[in-house]
Amino acid sequence: MQHNIFATMRSLNMIEGCKGTQIYAFNQSGKTTTNGYGGVGEKFLQHLHERVNSVRSKSNRNYQAMQPKDNAVLVEALASYGIPQTDFIEPQIESYLKSVNFVETLADVYRRMKGCSEFEISGMYLEQCAIFKGLSDPKLFRKCLKSGREHAVDVHSKVVLSAWLRFDRREDELIGVSAMDCCGRSIECPRSSLVSGYNPELATDPCSCHQRPVQDEDTEVFVGDEECSTSISHGYEEEDYDMSFCIGEEEVRCRRFNMASLSRPFEVMLYDGFMESRREKINFSQNGISAKGMKAAEMFSRTKSVESFDPETVLELLSLANKFCCIEMKSACDAYLASLVFDMDSAMLLIEYGLEETAYVLVAACLQVLLRELPNSMHNPNVSRLFCSSEGKDRLASAGHASFLLYYFLTQTAMEEDMKSNTTVMLLERLGEFSSLGWQKQLAFHQLGCVMLERKEYKDAQKWFEAAVEAGHVYSLAGIARAKYKRGHMYKAYKLMNSLISDCTPCGWMYQERSLYCHGKEKTMDLSTATELDPTLSYPYKYRAMSMVEENRTEAAISEIDKIIGFKVSPDCLELRAWFLIALEDYEGALRDVRALLTLDPQYVMFHGKLQGDKLVELLCHTVQQRNQADCWMQLYDRWSSVDDIGSLGVVHHMLANDPGKSLLLFRQSLLLLRLNSHRAAMRSLREARNQATTEYERLVYEGWILYDTGYREEAISKAEQSISIQRSFEAFFLKAYVLSETNSDSESSLYVIQLLEEALRCPSDGLRKGQALSNLASIYVDVDKLDNAIDCYVNALTIKHTRAHQGLARVYHLKNQRKAAYDEMTKLIEKASYNASAYEKRSEYCDRELAKSDLTMATKLDPLRTYPYRYKAAVLMDDHKESEAISELTKVIAFKPDLHLLHLRAAFHDSMNEPTSTIRDCEAALCLDSSHADTLELYSKARQRSNE
Repeated sequence: MQHNIFATMRSLNMIEGCKGTQIYAFNQSGKTTTNGYGGVGEKFLQHLHERVNSVRSKSNRNYQAMQPKDNAVLVEALASYGIPQTDFIEPQIESYLKSVNFVETLADVYRRMKGCSEFEISGMYLEQCAIFKGLSDPKLFRKCLKSGREHAVDVHSKVVLSAWLRFDRREDELIGVSAMDCCGRSIECPRSSLVSGYNPELATDPCSCHQRPVQDEDTEVFVGDEECSTSISHGYEEEDYDMSFCIGEEEVRCRRFNMASLSRPFEVMLYDGFMESRREKINFSQNGISAKGMKAAEMFSRTKSVESFDPETVLELLSLANKFCCIEMKSACDAYLASLVFDMDSAMLLIEYGLEETAYVLVAACLQVLLRELPNSMHNPNVSRLFCSSEGKDRLASAGHASFLLYYFLTQTAMEEDMKSNTTVMLLERLGEFSSLGWQKQLAFHQLGCVMLERKEYKDAQKWFEAAVEAGHVYSLAGIARAKYKRGHMYKAYKLMNSLISDCTPCGWMYQERSLYCHGKEKTMDLSTATELDPTLSYPYKYRAMSMVEENRTEAAISEIDKIIGFKVSPDCLELRAWFLIALEDYEGALRDVRALLTLDPQYVMFHGKLQGDKLVELLCHTVQQRNQADCWMQLYDRWSSVDDIGSLGVVHHMLANDPGKSLLLFRQSLLLLRLNSHRAAMRSLREARNQATTEYERLVYEGWILYDTGYREEAISKAEQSISIQRSFEAFFLKAYVLSETNSDSESSLYVIQLLEEALRCPSDGLRKGQALSNLASIYVDVDKLDNAIDCYVNALTIKHTRAHQGLARVYHLKNQRKAAYDEMTKLIEKASYNASAYEKRSEYCDRELAKSDLTMATKLDPLRTYPYRYKAAVLMDDHKESEAISELTKVIAFKPDLHLLHLRAAFHDSMNEPTSTIRDCEAALCLDSSHADTLELYSKARQRSNE
């Protein structure tokens, strides 16, 4: 049947006057109609929508009768977009720093960080951020960002880093949260960021601004003209004034000594032989200050405070202070005006004054608002002009607020919004201008190359990639090769990558890139080598699958793409599998994959950017049996119990289409996404769950999870406690128990966690969540050596189809020296679970060496990112005195997954082989990932001591 479908597609395309080999060329101009469809397929889809409207009026009982005709319409419509082509799936050039020797890079950063001063350490953490940006674990990037803020010294760095932390959590998407709200943590508090000084310990403390006594704004009194008059109310009699400043027809009586104390220029003017030093009355009309302003200056000379003046008067004082170098007065004005900045309107009004008068704190306060309002603030043309233009950059620099750090943050937000925009290009150009260190130039120039490549400006892309290579970024050679290829120089691109492979230790991405510039067996061999060196690269799987489809081997193509979807889910791979499933007329499976990919990326556009994903869902829905919400809940239970996370995502997406405001479903969605290591999408679902929450106690729970997932455990517990004080609920107790179990492992804490989970189980919830709670409770019982209680919990969890409880039950049997029962329990999990790499890995612990090897081989085949199989195999090789082979086994996986435990183990192996240099390097690399890892610190200390001896 698949052959007939593809034949139909090809014949339909031939009708449009295209050759079969040029199907992919449809709509290359990129123009689309207003409804988002490609021009070529417009008439097909118009016809299809007419059919869909007629289908909607029919009941589900006619489903079987209408299905074949609707399927034919679907095939006809999709044919207009062309069959997937290998030409359209080439991998992107990654837009982050990528080292050819990542371990050495990590070790070098750690060494330099150990020797730097307190003024440099924040910048070192920023370099770590740039290095970790390309890793799959976002927690490493956020951890470095937090450390950079903790160790920041100057106000500018604190403002930028605290705003970046807020952006990383995307609090701009939370309804009812103001950009300048204090979240209770000093590290992100807007007020704390405006205080200069090195205080890493205080940065992690709770914010003190909430503890200040609240003053009634209505009691704030500004001093007008009369209050600014020279009067005895301030302790001075008329005879104490010995001079006057004349402004227009007004005289401002002053005390010469006080005015001279404002600055050296005033002192020179009033005492050092100038004409004014002998005059009682000095004409001051030409100095741009009003009489009211001069009265305020006189009052400041006595009180050293501007708190009683209105803002307009303080602005006059600021200008006077700048002209006459009144440092103390300028500082007071600067701080006072900064305290008035609280939103975009006030920031946009006052930043012009701040830049004009180079008021450092005022500009910092305004800048803070603009940054905390990102990405929305960049839509303001004045903000965009300030940040993007050379003139704006110079004005910020003169106020002490232009830096590589600032433009690094701005460029990352712009690239997330629209990588191809002019705004992104201009910000990257500013970033390049502030790049002074080698890694900074590499990053700025490489990202400019990536953006130009996306914009199809290949000559400029090549220029910037070449600049990045000159700065030391070897990976940018791949960008040069791609730009040459796009400009028609395929052989030059091939030669460049060939030379790179010869000169460097080969990496998977090198062979992947070279495969783009060759054909036939050579291409196949390069792709196989790329997968062998780095199985996480998706392009080789996609290309092989597409090639199989072109040979009419669609089932084999699905098996091939399943290999990477099994451990690394991405929208493009799900789209490809959906295509293949449509070809096999498995519309149910295709609909599941399209729903799952839209969960990962709601704005995803399918078929080479021609069809919105939700439009395809609409088309596919009319080829499958419709389900109501109750049917979906039953289906979700089945998918959840079979550990089918992608299937579960598809069901939840369907349920949310029926009930879009259901925060409970959005929360379930976030849990599934976390299981699939899709952290960004998970946080988006969690934020949406928080926004859709209908009760305060429910909203607090979701805010708690957001805080926990971004590293704020104590704050997460506080949110749970607030929720419980309002309403005792399953999710609030579960959140508190979960966070406490992750934070403390002592027996007293474990007993408290047990109480919390028991309270959670007494509250209403569905079986999916109660099964998880029972499993967690059993795990804590194991920790406190209550194995029988643990068995009861696991059995109860299995009764309500929490399949993962088999793994916990196996652990208990193992602790009770029942290895056979443990092995059998894991076998049950393997049989039930759709994705069972972890089950094979765990079962290997309950059998002999040969069976364990077999299970671990299967675990690696299903998920090459799991590190335990590599560590086990390396340990076995070491036991067999095959040291070099053990090192090679670890080196192979570290190349594509630089894991802390792998690096520590390899360091230990090097140490046992008396190779101190290699031991120290691996320890330093591991400590760069986690500087507090006790075992590595101990090994590092011993290795350095031996090296010194």
